[in-house]
Formats: sequence, structure tokens, C-alpha cells
Amino acid sequence: MNYYEDEHEHSGHEHFEMNRFKETFEKYAPTRPDSEIAEKVNTLISKCFNENNNQKTLKTLHNCIDLTTLNATDTKESVWKMVEKQVNDYEGTRPDVHNIAAVCVYPLFIDTVKQALTVQDVKIASVTGGFPASQTFAEVKIAETAMAVMQGAEEIDTVMNLGYFFEEDYEALTDELSEIKESCRGATLKVILETGALGTVANIRKAAILALYSGADFIKTSTGKGFPGATPEAVYVMCNVLKEYASKTGRKVGIKVAGGVRTTEDAVKYYTIVKEILGYEWLNKKLFRIGASSLLSELESKII
Repeated sequence: MNYYEDEHEHSGHEHFEMNRFKETFEKYAPTRPDSEIAEKVNTLISKCFNENNNQKTLKTLHNCIDLTTLNATDTKESVWKMVEKQVNDYEGTRPDVHNIAAVCVYPLFIDTVKQALTVQDVKIASVTGGFPASQTFAEVKIAETAMAVMQGAEEIDTVMNLGYFFEEDYEALTDELSEIKESCRGATLKVILETGALGTVANIRKAAILALYSGADFIKTSTGKGFPGATPEAVYVMCNVLKEYASKTGRKVGIKVAGGVRTTEDAVKYYTIVKEILGYEWLNKKLFRIGASSLLSELESKII
């Protein structure tokens, strides 16, 4: 086969792949303008926020928190103290309020959390895959994920490769995420879309569909590093994609809101969006999480 035929075959393959993803995107409701989404979100929150801003909601939110520390200055001692003070010491103090959902750390601290944690129902989560930029070799991402699971991580938070996304190399993007999912073994995979970098409703919708296509167990808004964090508009778009996906496949995928969620008011707004679009069945730690570091103490101060 000569060079021209090689090139022709390659472009034919690319054309097939683009068509395949185009068909996948077209199975979902078309994108609405950003301004229209913003208006819908404002209307929804104005209408439903007050009825959800209550003690029952705050108690549910407490059980949906992924207590997170992802600092360059983290040490074994600081991670241990966080687990001891905010998780272990809380256990049993409020019979009517369940403990948090998970503790999320860098891979180096998985073993520290495992040793420190004395609570049964709190999961160990770890970021992997060249977090937060995702700009490393696929082999490194896959190996890091497998090593994190071997260390004891029960949940993996990994970032979608946005370089591939913006180049529209959806095949490379989904292949990589599918392999990371495989290396999770039985662990839960949360795919971070980095909505603040994606910018538009159209991009967020597309990224959510690609994450679902790749086998994500959760889709997550943000890393909280370097780009704007979660927004009600991003969560609204993601919830609508999840709703369509569940109706098409029968499979419920979770949503994790992260990046800048610091007040109970923020948390209740996100709860309200999830409740109104996806319904009560999503309002538990199996399908709804909030990634936070400072939110937990404020939430506890507001629970009567």
C-alpha cells in the first residue's frame, strides 16, 4: 500500500470515528443557549430553594460530603489529624446525622487515611491520572489508578483530558477514560469535566456525554485548581444529561459538585437542582456528592 492509500485509509477511519461521536451527541436533546440555561436555573432556584433550605436537607448533605484535602503542603500528620478530628471524632455524636461519604486525598495519603479511619461507612477516595491537568502519558494514568486501588482507594477521581477534548480527538479521550475505568477494578470512577475550563453549555453537555460513554460512575464538575469551580448552570446541564442517559440505558450515574462550594446556601442550591431534575432517588451518597474542605464545619454549625 502506498503513502496516499495509507493516508486515505487513516482519514476514512477518522471520518468514521467523528460520525460515531456525532451520532452519540445527537441522541441527546440539543444544546440551549447559555443565557437561556442561566434563566432556567435562576427560575428553578427562586421557586424551589426555600422549601429545600431545611434541617432535613442539611442532614442529607452532611452524608454526601467528600471531605477533601489536595494541597502541595499536605503531610501524613495533617491528613491524619483531619480524619481524626472531622470524621472519627464526629462518629456517634449525632444519631440523627450520618457521617460524611468519603475522604478524598492524593495517592500518597491513601494508606494514611486507611490507618487513621476508624469509621465503617466512610470511603477512601483518591485523585489520579496526572491530577489536576491530566497532561501526562495514558500509561502513567492507568498505572497510578491501579496503584491507588491496590493501596486501598475505593473511589477514584480523575480528570478528563481537555487537550483531547478541544482537539475533538474523542476517540483518544474515551479510550483513555475507558482504560482508567478498567484499572479501577471494582472502585467507583468519578470523571472530572473541569466545567470552568470548558466554559460553555455546549462543551459541558458534550463532555458529560463522553464521560458517560466511557463508563463513568459519577461525573464531577471541577478540580478546584486553576479554573472556576462549580456553577449552578454547569450542574443543571450535567443533571439533564444524566436524566436522559438514565432513561436511555436504565443506568443511574452519580453527580459530584466540587470547587468553591463553601456555604450551606451553595450546597442547598445544588441539592435543589439535583432534586428538581433527577428526583429524590439521586439525593443520597450513592448518587450525589459535594467535594469540600471548609463546608463541613459550617454545615455542622447549622444543623440543630
